[in-house]
Amino acid sequence: MPMLLEGSCHCGAVRFTVASYSPYPYQRCYCSICRKTAGGGGYAINIMGDAGTLKVKGKTAVYHARICDEGGHCETSGGERHFCPECASALWMYDAQWPDLVHPFASAIDSALPEPPSSVHLMLNSKAPWVEPQFGPKDARFGEYPEESVEHWHRSRGLWMD
Repeated sequence: MPMLLEGSCHCGAVRFTVASYSPYPYQRCYCSICRKTAGGGGYAINIMGDAGTLKVKGKTAVYHARICDEGGHCETSGGERHFCPECASALWMYDAQWPDLVHPFASAIDSALPEPPSSVHLMLNSKAPWVEPQFGPKDARFGEYPEESVEHWHRSRGLWMD
């Protein structure tokens, strides 16, 4: 049975719920987008939820990040980063490439989340120079994205909530 996550922004203008089969906050993303729009400690943590169960009270604003390559070519991301227009709290990310999913930021979740047995540090090639990652003994490290999906990570550790 999925876990119902309750979340909100800092000022309380936006509240939401979403069901998650994979509520362990195990991924730490150091990309410049996450770091600058939602990061604390130089990274952001996303959780995966069932987009069909997302219920929102209040209005959100949406930011589409610009992604630039080393040659200076930039494009606008299809990912919608929802945030509170009052207090700017990062709430969740949605991308139409994966219409069944929504990725709330763990920092916006008010429910008690389960503690992951280890973490995955990803996009380390993009971390800010001042960031000193805190690696646990079982943590995985990736310069970019890992191949293992959020679902597979949870299922392979017996943490998927059917």
